[in-house]
Amino acid sequence: MKSKICDLLGIEFPLIAFTHCRDVVVEVSKAGGMGVLGAAGYGPETLEIELNWIDEHIDGMPYGVDLIAPTSMATSDDTTASDTLNMVPDEHRDYAVNILAQHNIDTKDVYRGQQGGGGGFLTKNRAGNIIDVAFSHPIKLIANALGVPPRYMLDMGKENGVICAALVGAKEHAIKQVEAGVEILVVAGTEAGGHCGEVSTMVLVPEVCEAVKDFDVAVLAAGGIVTGRQMAACMAMGADGAWTGSVWLTTAEAETSPVIKEKYIQASSRQTVRSKARTGKYSRQLRSPWTDAWESEEAPEPLPMPLQSLVSEAPLHRVTKLAEGGHQGARQLATSFVGQGVGLMNSIQSTRTVVYEFMEDYLSASERLKGTLDE
Repeated sequence: MKSKICDLLGIEFPLIAFTHCRDVVVEVSKAGGMGVLGAAGYGPETLEIELNWIDEHIDGMPYGVDLIAPTSMATSDDTTASDTLNMVPDEHRDYAVNILAQHNIDTKDVYRGQQGGGGGFLTKNRAGNIIDVAFSHPIKLIANALGVPPRYMLDMGKENGVICAALVGAKEHAIKQVEAGVEILVVAGTEAGGHCGEVSTMVLVPEVCEAVKDFDVAVLAAGGIVTGRQMAACMAMGADGAWTGSVWLTTAEAETSPVIKEKYIQASSRQTVRSKARTGKYSRQLRSPWTDAWESEEAPEPLPMPLQSLVSEAPLHRVTKLAEGGHQGARQLATSFVGQGVGLMNSIQSTRTVVYEFMEDYLSASERLKGTLDE
């Protein structure tokens, strides 16, 4: 297929799959797209294990790694774990615990043993260690999910022939990225799951494509894209391919909790919410009584990243575990990151089936477009 993305990454079809599941990475790459492992939350040792497994199973096909190294955070490398935990007000933890109690969940020791890390978000020195591990493997792409990638990442990319990508949610951010040396822009509309901006994919993609037309940069459209026809629409607007995330959460290989998978399959596109209450930055997730509680007037204001994650992740981990055991209150509260495309995710399929359906749907959409032209 003719695409700048295919040429840059050495793949057959310009479909990129962001996923936290190594099995999905392998299956997408083997099917002709490219899997990208979401490494947020991994330490160097864990990432080494995951990438070794991918190397052993991917048969030499291209794959990538995605990190979160934001340009601004409430903590720094000098902040100890104890310091970080002490920065979280009791008001926020008490509010979270109260939500659980209202749904008949035992709140004893919810935060016991909690580590004061960055919740998967890397400060400067921590990022360097993870980046070194990533570049010690035959990755073809490395992406930063928040802000301009660290200069170290960009320099290492040049030295190792690895393409550097970055996610953006606004035109001005896109320009900063290409000026810094980013080679692929992942242009993510507000429909996206996880961290997202406020402009729709339909508006943002052509806006960014126009703004960077004089730069030597490729564009991947993202945000609510779960079908080949949506991918074709974005490429008609100027994108070189698609970056997808949510659609892989309901695949057979995905490590998503069965309770969350079931909720995704039953959800409509209106059952997501964009909120700071999960991480401290706006992110889209499945709506539930948990998210509703944090949107109420009684809720405390979300803390800056990464402190808000120290409020939300421990309770939600307990919620998911109890929900898997059949606890009804926990099943109601259960939530996770997902985009508005969830309304089109109606069944559990193998990862390869999803890739092949993308291809077929893309071809059908392209034929429909050709059919609108005069002979």
